Amino acid sequence: MFTPRPLIAVVGNNDLPEGDPRDSGAEALGEALVDAGCRVMSGGQSGVMAAVSRGAKRSVRYREGDVLALLPGMDHQDVNADVDIAIPTGVGYARNSIVALSHAVIAVGGGAGTLSEMAYAWQYDRLLIAMQISPGWSGRLADERLDERVRFPGIPGDRAYAAATAQEAVFILQEQLPRYLPGVFGASSG
Repeated sequence: MFTPRPLIAVVGNNDLPEGDPRDSGAEALGEALVDAGCRVMSGGQSGVMAAVSRGAKRSVRYREGDVLALLPGMDHQDVNADVDIAIPTGVGYARNSIVALSHAVIAVGGGAGTLSEMAYAWQYDRLLIAMQISPGWSGRLADERLDERVRFPGIPGDRAYAAATAQEAVFILQEQLPRYLPGVFGASSG
């Protein structure tokens, strides 16, 4: 049976000041995700998206094709240097709903665009992990439910799982993703 390599969307701020902890956190996250056998998808531009792409390429398990980007515009040139596969969508912010269809979504900080990606992930019944990095929506929504609906009766603690480090995010991903999407990481629903 074919078991897909998990495609994990990392969403967050497009603009970050020099030395911002969201940059180093996203870079560590990209490396840890590829080390764990995942592929990484982002919006492919700057900030968190560039950092996660850079980190993914730094992984000892990196293979060409591990770093994907869904661009909001039509310009192939509007992508950071570490993206392997860039897909221009031409749909602007509506692209956020497509990003949220990844196997899971991990938010790092983020403004309104990140909030929309987190909301789409929640509505699409995706595993959602929120890095406890401030400022931004991921820190504000860490360990919170986005609304009161019961998405999975068999997962009573369903929420935007809080992670303080890249390693903790990967641990949560490996532990929880098979519950949300059976067959991913080779495990079954439980």
